[in-house]
Amino acid sequence: MEKKQKEITTQPAEPITFGVVWATIIRYKKLFYKTLGVAFVLAIIIAFSLPKTYNCKILLAPEAGGGSSSLGSLASLASSFGVNIGGTQTGDAITPSVYPDLMQSVDFKTSLFPIKVKRKEDKKTMSYYDYLKYEWKEPWWKDWFGLRAPKPQKDTLVNTFELTGEQARIAGLAIKNVECKIDKKSNLISIDVTAQDPYVAAQLADSVKNRLQDFLTAYRTKKARYDLEYALKLNKQAKKDYERARLLYSEYMDANQDMMLLSAQQKQNDLENEMQLQYNNFTATSAQVLAAKAKVQETTPSFTTIQSATVPLGPSGPNKTLIMFVCLFLAALGTSIYVLSKEKQLKPLLGLS
Repeated sequence: MEKKQKEITTQPAEPITFGVVWATIIRYKKLFYKTLGVAFVLAIIIAFSLPKTYNCKILLAPEAGGGSSSLGSLASLASSFGVNIGGTQTGDAITPSVYPDLMQSVDFKTSLFPIKVKRKEDKKTMSYYDYLKYEWKEPWWKDWFGLRAPKPQKDTLVNTFELTGEQARIAGLAIKNVECKIDKKSNLISIDVTAQDPYVAAQLADSVKNRLQDFLTAYRTKKARYDLEYALKLNKQAKKDYERARLLYSEYMDANQDMMLLSAQQKQNDLENEMQLQYNNFTATSAQVLAAKAKVQETTPSFTTIQSATVPLGPSGPNKTLIMFVCLFLAALGTSIYVLSKEKQLKPLLGLS
C-alpha cells in the first residue's frame, strides 16, 4: 500500500503596505478621535498649569591679557627702585572654558542667595533665596504625587561645608535657573537667567554678571592678594626699622656735634650704616609692594559687556505649541500601535515573523 505524501503549500503573507495601514486606521477613526481629543485636553491642562518663565541673556567678552597695560606703568615705576617686573607672564590660570564649572560650585551657588530682587508690583526688595523659597511656583501635580518640596525649614547661617536640606534645595534651584555657556569659536560668555517674573530675571542677570566677575576676581587673585598682603607687612616693618634707625642717628648727632673722639666717630659711622641699611631694606620692600600690586592687577579678569540685561518683553516658556504637538503625537502613535497590533499587522509591518 503506497503512502501518498501530501504536499503542504503555504501561501506567502500579503505584504503590509501604507494603503493597508491607512485603511485600518480609517476603520478605527472613532477611536482616534477619542484618544486625540483626550490628548488635546490633557495638553491644554499641562500647558496652562506650568508657570510662565522669562529669560534674560547677557553676553560678555573676556579681554585677553587683562592687566598688561597697567602692568607696564607699574613696571616703569618699580624700575626706579631697581626691580624689573616687566617680564611677568600674563597667562591666565583660569581660562573662560572652566567658568561654567566654577558656577556649579557650592561657593558660587550660595553667593547668589543674598542678591536683592524686586517684582514690579512689590514695594520692598527680597533676597533671591526668599524669592525661590516663598514665591517660586510649582505645577499642581507635584502636590498630587507628593513631589513638591517639603515645607520651608527655619533659616540658619549658610555653611558651605554642610548645607541644610532646604539650603541644598534652594541652591539646586538657583543654579538650575542660571546657566553659563562658552562659545568656543568667538570665546563669548553667555549668561542665561530664568525667572517667573521679567523684572526679577533682568535684575538677577545683572547681579549674576557682577557676582561672576567678583567670584572670578577673588578666585584668580587669591595668591596675588596674599603675596601683596605679605609684602605690605614687610614694608610696614621695614619703615618702622628705618625710622627708628634714623631717629637714633639724629639723636646721637645732636648730642655729639663737638666731640672729636675716635670712638664717637666710629659710633657715628655704625649708626649711619645701620640707617642706610634700613633705608635700603625699606626701598626694596617698597618695590616688592609695587610688584605685588602689579601682579594683582595682572591676574584680575576684565570683561566687556556685549549685551546687557534688559527686561524680557514676553515669556520664554512653557512652549505650549510643542506640548500640544508632543501630546497629540504620542496619542496618535500609541493608538496606531494598539490598532495595528489588534489587527495583527504590526509584526509584518516591522518585518517580524
